[in-house]
Amino acid sequence: MASSYLPATTDSLAQASEATTPSEAISILYCILENPSSSSEALRIKEQAIFNLSDLLSQEKRAEDLQKLLVQLRPFFSLIPKAKTAKIVNKGIVDAVAKIPGTSDLQITLCKDIVQWARSEKRTFLRQRVEAKLAALLMENKEYSEALTLLSGLIKEVRRLDDKLLLVEIDLLESQLHFSLRNLPKAKAALTAARTAANAIYVPPAQQGAIDLQSGILHAEEKDYKTAYSYFYEAFEAFNALENPQALYSLKYMLLCKIMVSQADDVAGIISTKVGLNYQGPEVDAMKAVADAHSKRSLKLFETALRNFKAQLDEDPIVHRHLSSLYDTLMEQNLCRLIEPFSRVEIAHIAELIELPADHVEKKLSQMILDKKFAGTLDQGAGCLVIFEDPKQDAIYPATLETISNMGKVVDSLFVRSSKIVA
Repeated sequence: MASSYLPATTDSLAQASEATTPSEAISILYCILENPSSSSEALRIKEQAIFNLSDLLSQEKRAEDLQKLLVQLRPFFSLIPKAKTAKIVNKGIVDAVAKIPGTSDLQITLCKDIVQWARSEKRTFLRQRVEAKLAALLMENKEYSEALTLLSGLIKEVRRLDDKLLLVEIDLLESQLHFSLRNLPKAKAALTAARTAANAIYVPPAQQGAIDLQSGILHAEEKDYKTAYSYFYEAFEAFNALENPQALYSLKYMLLCKIMVSQADDVAGIISTKVGLNYQGPEVDAMKAVADAHSKRSLKLFETALRNFKAQLDEDPIVHRHLSSLYDTLMEQNLCRLIEPFSRVEIAHIAELIELPADHVEKKLSQMILDKKFAGTLDQGAGCLVIFEDPKQDAIYPATLETISNMGKVVDSLFVRSSKIVA
């Protein structure tokens, strides 16, 4: 900070806002914070100066300066109420660092430092909220075991204090964490706990949207796409009203559900609505391309969509998982339709008809034979697929087994009766 200081007044704040460059404004705000006055008005002005300074440092991508600012403000935090300290740390500085791209490691370090300081200062309210944020950051970094350990301790503590709003946030986070670990029963249990806690209090719309989004994801995982669609729609409405970026992903998953229930024709209608037009971009275009491929039952168009929109489809784990299943189903249906007229056919010919590489087709046919999707064998020497006729089941064998079973029961019954007579 600068050695000189400015008076902590609204005029000084106005001077900072009128500065010609961000650097000049940052210097003025630092000077305001240097003011030694601790009157209620001065503290109020300094609090506003901290928020303005955090925004400017975030815009200038000066993450390390934000980290230093947090340490430098510790004496100031002893002069203001603990609730205001929590607001400045969480909503001001930590959120400002989060807006700077590529700072996930720094955010984790920053949160760990705050937790350590809050523990030493016995600031429980602040520590619990920063620990929840730290667990979310660890989950994003795929450090699942550390995040789970942190959450399991935190959730017990918060339940004892009965802080319902924080409990909703932690339960929801726990559900997302278990889902990332592919533990669906625990993910559903945590989500139910979040809903139970949310029913007892007023939940902000953004938090309610996050609960609905997670509900949709879990229902989609269980192949209940119709219910999932309704949850994604609720989440989309909540996020859209708040102009939250999550609205785009809710819309994307809505379109995914339509495709998965073979209603791909509805996708264009949803996209062309007044609200849908606001979200035009690569994410929506990717789903539109997949819907078009599904409508035409074209694996070639499906492959093209996956290649052209790799970031939107392949790198989104939720979409990728469902589309992989859809691709396999579509490929199996197409192959079954193509081989139906043949009793013996070259694999190269099938690959040509389906417009896919021969080795890819051969591998899939082999898998389908093992899964008993059809009766046949691969003659790899000749490069052919031999399809067998469906064997007709002879009814005499099941009938014989049933007769033998019934005779066994009769003999057992007679044995029991004879035993009683002898006795």
